[in-house]
Order: sequence, then structure tokens, then C-alpha cells
Amino acid sequence: MSKVKYKRILLKLSGEALAGDKKTGVDAEIVGNICDKIKEVVDFGVQVSIVVGGGNFWRGRYGSEMERTTSDYMGMLATAMNGLALQDALESRGVYTRLQTAIEMREIAEPYIKRKAIKHLEKGRVVIFACGTGNPYFTTDTAGALRAAETDAEVILLAKTIDGVYSADPKTDKTAVKYDEISYLDILNKDLKVMDSTATSLCRDNNIPLIVFGIDNPENIVRIIKGENIGTIVK
Repeated sequence: MSKVKYKRILLKLSGEALAGDKKTGVDAEIVGNICDKIKEVVDFGVQVSIVVGGGNFWRGRYGSEMERTTSDYMGMLATAMNGLALQDALESRGVYTRLQTAIEMREIAEPYIKRKAIKHLEKGRVVIFACGTGNPYFTTDTAGALRAAETDAEVILLAKTIDGVYSADPKTDKTAVKYDEISYLDILNKDLKVMDSTATSLCRDNNIPLIVFGIDNPENIVRIIKGENIGTIVK
């Protein structure tokens, strides 16, 4: 444990991160590479929980003919599929896991119970949280902030397709400047879209640091755990 900076973390993965270049579905190689690094972190003795999105299967189209609540529940089901994929990949690597869902589906997962989740973490199991908060109108970013607060995570690792927080979208604006460190208040005031405002406020109110990093190189997860300055820290 002396070689790591954090003892308990929450890793927030987007659904798109699991799809790779295919953009939809699950890329087994990508998932495997991420799970290899999660296993490495677990082997260090770090307690790991994961909140996973569902954008590789379903993205709600606000303003379309579909009612918002229905669309959001479909997205929750998508996160359960991604949770199963992560669970399968981790357990094939010898990592004990528990999948907990905010919507009860007893045949495939445990219902989310805070005390059980913490007990699993203390036993060295990776806990995967799916179905967001179980409520429409809340994103999986908010679920990540909520679960981190509930399980006393020391830090949230927010995996992105870019390598940190920028003043603008670096894919469209070449003048965008990367921040090594920024406050939650600045993110809200500058409307930087790192997370939705509800998740950002929840992290700020509960003093949970956030590290935004690029998941294109899954080794970054291990490097952050070892204390390297990767991506952008928000606090």
C-alpha cells in the first residue's frame, strides 16, 4: 500500500470509452485493456468502485418524439449491459466483483445498498455501479459523484477521450489551453462541461477531488494511483 497515493477510488467510465473506434457496442479488446489496469490497481491493495455510462448503446435525444423519462430509463438499462461486460472481463482476470444496480434486477445483479457496497470494497472486491441513480433527469456523472460521496471515495477518476480540462474543446479550437489544476467554482462559472452542473456541485459541496484524464492510454489509471500528475485535478 505504501506505493500508492489513494486507498479507495471511484472510476467513472463513459459507455463510449468501452466502444473504442467502433463508437457503438462493446470492444472486447478495449474493455480488456482497461480491466488489465484495474486489476493492477486492485493488486496494489486499492479499493476500486466503478460507475459506468451507457452512451455506446443509447443516448437520449432530448427534444425528439420520445418522452424524456422513457429515454433516461433506456439509458439506465444500457449501463447495466456495460456493467455486465466489465464484470465478466474483470472476473476472467481473477478479480472478484459485485455488480450493483440502482434499479432492481435480481437475476443479474445486487440492488444498490451502501453498507453492502462498502463491505465489498473492504473485502477487496471491485464494485460496479450501474443504472445511474435510478432516477430520470440525472446523469451517470451525478451517479458517480453520489456514489463517491456515499462510499467515502478519496478521489474520482473521470476517464475522458481528451487528456484533461481545457478552456475550450481542443478538437475544434486550437487555441484551447489545458489546465493542470482548476476549482469546481471555475468550472461552473466558465461552463466548461467537464461534468453536468449537478455532479460538479455535488463534488464541490462534499470536497471530493476529481482527476480528469485520457482513457486512450489505460496505463494512466495506474500512473495516477502511483501519484503521477496526469490530466487535470479539480478541487
